[in-house]
Amino acid sequence: MTLPAPPERLAVELDPSLRGVVALGLLEATSLTHAALGAAFAAERDRVLAQCTARWSDRQPGDIPGVAEVRGLFHRLGVDPTKTRPSSEALLRRVLQGKGLPSIDPIVDVCNLCSLEHQMPFGLYDREQVRGVVRVRAGLPGEGYDGIRKGRVNVENRLMLADDAGAFGAPTNDSLRTSVSERTESVLVVAFCPVARAREELGAALESLSERLARFCGGEVVAVRSIS
Repeated sequence: MTLPAPPERLAVELDPSLRGVVALGLLEATSLTHAALGAAFAAERDRVLAQCTARWSDRQPGDIPGVAEVRGLFHRLGVDPTKTRPSSEALLRRVLQGKGLPSIDPIVDVCNLCSLEHQMPFGLYDREQVRGVVRVRAGLPGEGYDGIRKGRVNVENRLMLADDAGAFGAPTNDSLRTSVSERTESVLVVAFCPVARAREELGAALESLSERLARFCGGEVVAVRSIS
């Protein structure tokens, strides 16, 4: 019997200017399915939403743990988080407005739930569409990409991801080129974490995501690591 070759290790380079500022959690999973999530996921989702509402409905977003630290990360990078919101905060604001979480795709929905619960922006990408080395850096002048369900996303001077084919992700919006579709079986997830939260929060967020992708999407997590 011939065993399958182990997955090629993803090469990730963090720009030296970002060391000590942001920690990245990297998770790769394969064998994922898009089957309906069902009652067990709905119950878990509703529990997390009720917990968020009970804890934070009377607080300003900037006073909520997690939100404040990610906003601080954006400020350190010269980005106004009230104009360009971290994706995790956008999810929380939606929940606190009584709108719930959007239902997009089972894999996306699981990642959104974990991002909401841990208040940490997650980038979710089709692993097969990521080309070559992933570079984490500030966007170059005029740099951007076509976003998911929107027009061009500007990442000039913003924390972003680029591969050999160009820019494709950020802690605010992701690109159409690397987005998850109904054909996606393997994913790359990048958690953007302020360094101050990394020791206590990053591992827990990745563990939660790993467990839920396996339980709800049938996935096999093949790599988990952090870079800072």
